[in-house]
Amino acid sequence: MAKSNQLGVDDLQQSLKHWKSIIAEYQQANTWRAIGQLFTSFGPFLALWVLMYFTVQYSVWLTLALGLVNAFFLVRIFIIQHDCGHYSFLAKRKVNDAVGFVCSFFSSIPYTYWARVHSFHHGHTGQLEHRDIGDINFVTAEEFRNFGRWGKLKYRVFRSPLVLFLVVPVIYFSVILRISKINFPGWSPVIRKQNINNLLILLTYAGIGYLVGWRAFLIVQGSIVFFFSIIAFWFFYVQHQHDHTYMQWSKNWDYLTAAIKGATFYKLPRFMHFLTGNIGYHHLHHLSSRIPNYNLRRCARENPVLQVHVTQLTFLKSLPLMFNKLWDEEKQRMISFREFYRHEAMSSAAS
Repeated sequence: MAKSNQLGVDDLQQSLKHWKSIIAEYQQANTWRAIGQLFTSFGPFLALWVLMYFTVQYSVWLTLALGLVNAFFLVRIFIIQHDCGHYSFLAKRKVNDAVGFVCSFFSSIPYTYWARVHSFHHGHTGQLEHRDIGDINFVTAEEFRNFGRWGKLKYRVFRSPLVLFLVVPVIYFSVILRISKINFPGWSPVIRKQNINNLLILLTYAGIGYLVGWRAFLIVQGSIVFFFSIIAFWFFYVQHQHDHTYMQWSKNWDYLTAAIKGATFYKLPRFMHFLTGNIGYHHLHHLSSRIPNYNLRRCARENPVLQVHVTQLTFLKSLPLMFNKLWDEEKQRMISFREFYRHEAMSSAAS
């Protein structure tokens, strides 16, 4: 690690050495706030869903526009599912599981399987050995350098914005969430629950499609889930693959640094934080996944020290991140293909 980076890490660890006591009070679930969030999430979603169904016969374009709006309420519902998977949304474990399972029929994401994969991500975020589990995959500059022509082409296509943010989300939702490629020892019950959850989602969608008409259902639910998948992928990308993120091999990895430097604070307008369940406070979520989303903003506001070392991004500042393609271990930052090839050309000229 570069000397300047190490100095920054040392300062971070010194200023946040009491982080556990700072966040302790925010880890408490609040039943009434949780119930309020259920109403302000499912209520607007269902109202817009019904409105979309009635607009299909008049204007598909209007339906799609409403679908984009409703996708944000689905993000809000999914954050509830996400918090339930961390057992932070409500106080009782079984109630979290019940609410999270119900949310899965809206998000189409199997509850237990995704929660377990995501839990693994939290325990290993920023570890280069485990970058392909619960994260958007990337390679290091050295690994890319050693790829053959075909390997370089495949990776460049995969990391192109059109593929990564439009095609990959569709593949993730339609294939990867349905057929597990992860099967750790003892995961048989998790895979079984994934298959049962997926089957029940399919049967529910089939029943609704039969009742309201397949064309209307596919346009309404299909557009919502499509837009939702793109939003989710973009947020996850921005939250972890920013310029000066944190990536280390396990032997050098540090939990606190991975949480604060490896995640961002996505500084969005207040209403956007509402629609996205405060997931923009991602560094605090990684600091403790037991903080329910409705406590994240208050935690940040009341403890400015937690904001000092984090990368803060506005929407406009986040757009150039789509050109981050490779992790440069020497520079300890993400770089573009252009920067990689410029460095290669300079190295060749020098030799």
